[in-house]
Amino acid sequence: MSLTDIAIRRAKTRDKPYKLYDELGLFLVISPSGSRLWRMKFRHGGSEKKLSFGAYPQVSLRDARKLRDDARDLLAEGKDPALERRRDKLRAGTLAENTFTSIANEYCRKRRRDGDRAWAPATAARCEYLLSLLDNSIGKMPIHEIEPIDALAAIRKIEKRGKLESARRTLQLAGAVFRYAVATARLRSDPTRDLRGALTAPTVTHYGAITDASEVGDLLRAIDGYEGLGMTKWALQLAPHVFVRPGELRHARWDEINFEAALWTIPAEKMKMRKPHHVPLSRQSIAILQEIQSITGSSGYVFPSMRSRTRPMSENTLNAALRRLGYASNEMTGHGFRAMASTLLNESGKWSPDAIERALAHGDSDKVRAAYHRGAHWKERVAMAQWWSDLLDSLRSGATVLPFPGVMAG
Repeated sequence: MSLTDIAIRRAKTRDKPYKLYDELGLFLVISPSGSRLWRMKFRHGGSEKKLSFGAYPQVSLRDARKLRDDARDLLAEGKDPALERRRDKLRAGTLAENTFTSIANEYCRKRRRDGDRAWAPATAARCEYLLSLLDNSIGKMPIHEIEPIDALAAIRKIEKRGKLESARRTLQLAGAVFRYAVATARLRSDPTRDLRGALTAPTVTHYGAITDASEVGDLLRAIDGYEGLGMTKWALQLAPHVFVRPGELRHARWDEINFEAALWTIPAEKMKMRKPHHVPLSRQSIAILQEIQSITGSSGYVFPSMRSRTRPMSENTLNAALRRLGYASNEMTGHGFRAMASTLLNESGKWSPDAIERALAHGDSDKVRAAYHRGAHWKERVAMAQWWSDLLDSLRSGATVLPFPGVMAG
């Protein structure tokens, strides 16, 4: 005979547990303490087994019957309901642990050691910081529960603070984390895929750079008169000669410098394009480096932090020094030394564009061409490095630079 809610409520406790049976294996165990627990008895693989469905009245008679019928459907498919329930619990536990922040951290660890595609330390630090901006919004949410509206609301919190570029980049990074979750079978689709165009586009700004030869001499003389920390002054003096990216300059180490070969070899993991970069050193560059080494020694960072020699100079140091010299951010930046060199080297007409591009460590989308370029133009680049440093000395001394003839070197 089937159970009813009235019969369950009227059931009295006894000295020992006893059962009230419903149908098709479902029954209720009433304990001396008064608890009423749903159970189901079934057979699978020749063995008798039991399932627990929870306590009455939290699980109603109707709900218990639905759970029983679901279990019987699994039996009809040849599956063990108890085993399937354990698997469901494991899946639910795994999904609950897979929060956005936990997967974002996993993704960042992967990108730090991702072979040729590995992030440079500065890139990794920046990306990890941007993703951390989402910790208080979607960070603790299981990644499979995040909807497009959740992601958009989180990103717009950044946008509302006026950080348009940070918002744009954070959306890109969040999309990469979601796609990584898809690739690792923890998510079906990227909820940010249809959010492109939802954010306000930031105004494109270029790095402040002095590219007029008549103004370069003023800058170099201002650097020579810098009255701040000596290490900062040396970095400012070397930057125009080697015109590498500011992060590559800050992270330079003495074991990368070969004075005999007049060569600075920057490892691939420090380069934006994830390829080693060879920088020919002019006599002027070597003189600056030897002066630094006479003070700091020949190990560790060339430009260490003033707080600890185990860390490089702060990323804001060069720009702050340029501001101190009176140059606004739209006039000159640490990155601007690259634009300065690129502009004046190209305007000189003495050097092939390919040699200049290689000196700037710009990427080449043509893999065959890029492979060829690894060894090409080296002699030209060595000559160009010395010519460039000599030109900088002339400009520093106040020499008037005549218009470049525009004749390519053969």
